[in-house]
Amino acid sequence: MSSVPDGKKLIRSPSGLRMVPENGAFHSPFSLDEPRWVPDRECSRCMQCDTKFDFIRRKHHCRRCGRCFCDKCCSKKLPLPRMCFVDPVRQCSDCGLVSQRELDFYDKQLKVLLGGGTFVVTLGAAEKNETMTCRLSNNHRYLFLDGESHFEVELSRVSSLQILTDPNSPGDCSVHTYTSLMDTQGLLEGSRANGMLLQYKPMGSQDSEQLRLETAQDHKGAALWLTAMHKAAKLLYESRDP
Repeated sequence: MSSVPDGKKLIRSPSGLRMVPENGAFHSPFSLDEPRWVPDRECSRCMQCDTKFDFIRRKHHCRRCGRCFCDKCCSKKLPLPRMCFVDPVRQCSDCGLVSQRELDFYDKQLKVLLGGGTFVVTLGAAEKNETMTCRLSNNHRYLFLDGESHFEVELSRVSSLQILTDPNSPGDCSVHTYTSLMDTQGLLEGSRANGMLLQYKPMGSQDSEQLRLETAQDHKGAALWLTAMHKAAKLLYESRDP
């Protein structure tokens, strides 16, 4: 049997085997709770094709949404890292499409965020700036900024986050466009991310501060990091309760 990483434990739920943090307070902000399954007694038909269940047509629960389906509508087993499942689990067709899209974030973008990017950082209205490396912490809960000094921003305390992009029009090279991460659109086609602006509340304070990051020496690497951050923020936004 494979070993369990430090700080994590294996648990078995009705949905499958999961690898979760030993301390629930350290769950990644990208993780999702397991859904409540629709009780069998309340589900006599497939919730997608309306096929009636019987001894031959068995009912299955989607591990992502908890709804009830026939085998035809819930036959695929896909990885679901946002719920920390060790193995691929059964999902309905709609949830499977969402999970498939998210795999790109876990396979590629998350590694970029953990690796970090180099930026010129300005805190608040201060005229002084500092070249720092910004990266996502291993537990995905903080942005670490390291240079001559060090400070951290907890993602749960970020109230707004925007991407600064190069303009699409060559004639407007002095004009920058802010694209909000809190929407369903990606970065503007043909534009390149070159900075980030976020509002957050420092630990122990209810007053918001502004943090501005602009690409430094490694423009390409920093732009990739910002694009990954855009996808991370979109993932968090789409997971919020209505």
